[in-house]
Formats: sequence, structure tokens, C-alpha cells
Amino acid sequence: MESESPPMCRYMPRSYSDNSDASGTFSDCNSDRSGEFPSSPLSGGATSASLHRILLSCASVDSSDELIDSLVAELSSPSNDLESLRRATTELRLLAKHNPENRIRIARAGAVRPLISLLSHQDPILQENGVTALLNLSLCDENKAPIAEAGAIQPLVRALKSGPTSAARENAACALFRLSQLDGLATAIGRAGAIPLLVNLLETSGSRGKKDAATTLYSLCNGSRENKLQAVQHGAVRPLLELMADSESGMVDKAAYVLYALVTTSEGRDAVVQEGGIPVLVEMVEAGTERQKEIATLALLQICEESSTYRTMVAREGAIPPLVALSQSSNAKSKLKTKAEALIELLRQPRSASGRSRGAAE
Repeated sequence: MESESPPMCRYMPRSYSDNSDASGTFSDCNSDRSGEFPSSPLSGGATSASLHRILLSCASVDSSDELIDSLVAELSSPSNDLESLRRATTELRLLAKHNPENRIRIARAGAVRPLISLLSHQDPILQENGVTALLNLSLCDENKAPIAEAGAIQPLVRALKSGPTSAARENAACALFRLSQLDGLATAIGRAGAIPLLVNLLETSGSRGKKDAATTLYSLCNGSRENKLQAVQHGAVRPLLELMADSESGMVDKAAYVLYALVTTSEGRDAVVQEGGIPVLVEMVEAGTERQKEIATLALLQICEESSTYRTMVAREGAIPPLVALSQSSNAKSKLKTKAEALIELLRQPRSASGRSRGAAE
């Protein structure tokens, strides 16, 4: 039975206000998606005997406490050689990957602090295994507070910046996403320097890295004005718009939801307009999926409500006809039709009309 998280860090599920479909767009970052027993140099030093033991342990419903205790003891022993440490971290990483009960056992056995210490180890295999084991442990809600309270945030941010492999950096992003679900930690993670690193991951990584970066950015920015401003200042808007404009990216929905979080600030709205985002959003209203039409409409409504100049720009981009079609569609949700009608009304106001004041949640 899972115990309550310590009071210092209370688990708070993310809410997606004004945006009920966001939770479906951002599935949780999963445990490491690497091969079971890679044959590359980063194999972790596992011998055939230890691999056999891992297979048996992963196949069983319950791994023995004795096995887990011995592996954690190996992590903490100053006399262990590099290969022993690699083997122990590989086994713990895989045991935590496959079995939810093992995640609780491993954390309770005292693995969290020695795993965190491995993030600054000179050996790249130990760094990657340490990051990934922490991610796998963080998939259990009970473990999130102990991981955060053991001081994992700053080492994970360093791993996000300079992890030895792309997998290490991506798994660090996912682990930070999991910790950001604790009440109050999103802002702390932002202050630790994660935002510009996630923007860089969004710009430069492959498909998986972009998805992990967008998921973590959304979690950090959704309820924190400070993090939204950081994301805008560090150039998140341009890569988000580029992903939204590329239907082959597989990232249109995720990028649009992150962008919507940013346009709830005036700085975010200005950045979207300056980066040429209005045509991208209008195109989504016209030709996107139902979900994309909804989030684009909400973003345009944010942009237009308090700026007659921006309303003129959106109207000139040809937004009114697709919005009218959306408001009259039998397939559109009633809430979406209401938002589309509100935006049409704004766009048809005289240029000099002042926008309606609105307490947008930031």
C-alpha cells in the first residue's frame, strides 16, 4: 500500500483549465525506451549471469528484497569497482522499469541518494543509468517527493544540459516532468535553469526529444507565469510555431498547447505576433483537426481580446470565414462554437474599439 507523500512536497495532479483535451495530448513521459540489453559500449557492464538474474527478476511478480538491498548496497560501497557499479545500476534501472512494486522497494531501500550522486560521476554509463533509474522510480507517485527532497532537481538539470547521451538528456527532461507534478516544484525547476535547456532540446533534438521537451515545458509553464516568461525570453515561440506549421512533425498538437500556455501572457502574445504566428493559427482554424481548431481558436482569442491592432491583423489574415464555418459546424463542441462566436464578434468590432478586459490566468 502506498503511503502519503511527505508534507514538504504534496502531489498535485495537473489540471488543464479551459482546455480539457490537453491531458490527452500530453501523455506522461514513460520509463526508458532503450533496448533491454544493448550491445553498444554503453551496455552497463552486465554479464550473462547478471542478465539471467535480471530476466528472472523482471519476469517474477515480486523481486526479492534481498536482491534489491544487495544492489543498493553495491551503489553505496566505496570499495566497488566501476564494473560492479555499472552492473548494479543496470539491474536497478531495469527492475524499476518493469515492475511498479519494485519502484517502491528500490526507493525504500535507500537507492535515491546514491543514484543522484551518480549524475555527477565521470563515467557516462553510470550517468545515463542513474538518470534513467531515477526516471523509472519517479513513475511511482509515492517516490516523487523523496526524490525531490533528496536534492535531485539541480543534478537532473545538469544532466539535461550536459548528459553524455541523447537518451540521458531526454530522460532527465522526463524525470523533471514527473517532479514538476509536485505542488510548487514547477517554479523551482524553472529557477534551477531547466527552461532554456528544454527550449534547446525542442530545437535541436530528434522526435522523441522534442516530444519530451514539449511535455515538460507545458507542465512547467501551465501554472507558472514566471516559467512562461522565461520560455518566451529564451525563444520558445519560434520553434513551437515551426512545429505547428509542419504537419509531418507529429508535434502539432503538443506545440500548440505549449504556445497557448504562453499567449496567456502579454509577452507571449507579442512574441507570437512578431514571429509570424497569426497565419499559422488561422491555418489551423481552417484546416486543422477538431482539437487543433479548438486550441488555435483559444490562442487567437487571447491574442485579440486586448489589442485592436492584433484583431486587425487576424481579420486581414482571413480568419473570419473559417471561424464562421466552425461556429456553424454540427461536429464542433458547443463550447468551441461559443469561443468561435466570441472571436468573430471581436474581429468585427471597429478598429478603435477597446478589447474587453479579462482576467486571463497566468
